[in-house]
Amino acid sequence: MMFNWLKRYMPRSLYGRAAMILILPVVTLQLVVTTAFIQRHFEGVTEQMTHAVSREINLLIGHVNSLNGRPESRDELAELVDGLDLSVVLDVKEPQAHQRRWFDFSGLVVINTLQRFVPEVSKVELPDNRIMRIYVRTEQGTAQVQFDRVRVSASNPHQLLVVMVGFGGLMTLISYLYLRNQLRPITKLAQASEAFGRGRHIPYNPGGAIEVRSAGNAFLDMRSRIERQIEQRTMMLSGVSHDLRTPLTRLRLGLSLLDDEEAELLERDVEDMQRLLDEFLSFARGASEGEPEEVDPIALVQGLVEDGARGGRDVSLGKVNGEGVVSLRLVGIKRAVENLIGNAVRYGSRAVVSLELTDKFLRIRVEDDGPGIPVEDREEALKPFARLEPARNQNKGTGVGLGLSIAADVARAHGGVLRLGDSDTLGGLQADIVIGR
Repeated sequence: MMFNWLKRYMPRSLYGRAAMILILPVVTLQLVVTTAFIQRHFEGVTEQMTHAVSREINLLIGHVNSLNGRPESRDELAELVDGLDLSVVLDVKEPQAHQRRWFDFSGLVVINTLQRFVPEVSKVELPDNRIMRIYVRTEQGTAQVQFDRVRVSASNPHQLLVVMVGFGGLMTLISYLYLRNQLRPITKLAQASEAFGRGRHIPYNPGGAIEVRSAGNAFLDMRSRIERQIEQRTMMLSGVSHDLRTPLTRLRLGLSLLDDEEAELLERDVEDMQRLLDEFLSFARGASEGEPEEVDPIALVQGLVEDGARGGRDVSLGKVNGEGVVSLRLVGIKRAVENLIGNAVRYGSRAVVSLELTDKFLRIRVEDDGPGIPVEDREEALKPFARLEPARNQNKGTGVGLGLSIAADVARAHGGVLRLGDSDTLGGLQADIVIGR
């Protein structure tokens, strides 16, 4: 619970999380090694080497202070300087401040160590990696002492860091390439699952590690069972609906030979039965009828509104935003929108169809001025054969309760959803088919 705030900063994708799991330990290890290296090499070794040089500087200062004007004293100093491999200039003007490049971290250790062990050191100049100059106060004035930088700090101290970072980056790249190959089967499984959820069937062969292969085989078995169940349901309901058409046809033919008023009522009942059978057959065909194809949803909705208006329905086209094509099952989406329009004009007096198309989603909205559906009954209304008499005026038409269920199945087959709400413009039901792109 205490680390929940970190979740918003964590990567969302599998690639991102795998890369973080791979790179984070490498970076952490390099930071730990770098810290230990700096403390041991840059500080410890540099301090020891500088301490050794400070003894030579103290010896030099003692000889300079003992100069008494004798020529042999100068000769002794020159011999000492040559022996210590130093360059000394007496009575010079010292600089105003220490000189050091900003990234020369070992230079800080050199300056601090010299001033700690040689109190006479006033200023230190570290212009580059080759030489260094120190200024010491003596009885003969300020002396400039110059010697090689390698005597106080190790040469090329950055080599270990460069090698560590270089090989760390190389191994991270190799590991990432290998990890990408391991994650590719998972990505393919996710794509196949997403496509099946949208009603599409794409080829998929399990691969990768044993666990991924097991998950892939389980997905293929599940997909086969679902497809068999859908096929069996479709065949059963289609067969029942088809077999009932024959006696209904005979009944209609027999009733047409009668002329009394009672026969007219019976014919009306037969027509209602025929319409109910058609709805059963539509439900049996399912939402996956037809193959996905590139469709202009704006032209599709305009055509459905025009067909509804020609059929005597009070349906009009509302706001239309966006343009483009979407991969849709044309038969299924037509059936879904026609069912929503049919429900709207059955339970209300008019229907308005609007559309919004963006880069992320397609939304087809059907609104009516009917009584609507209460919030607590909307989930039940999406179930097959649901009849909500208290919420919807069933006196305006008979139904078997499959219109909203078919529309919801079509939306799910396209990877979308059917949402029910209240219409702000007409006051009745608002049904939205929302499909992601």
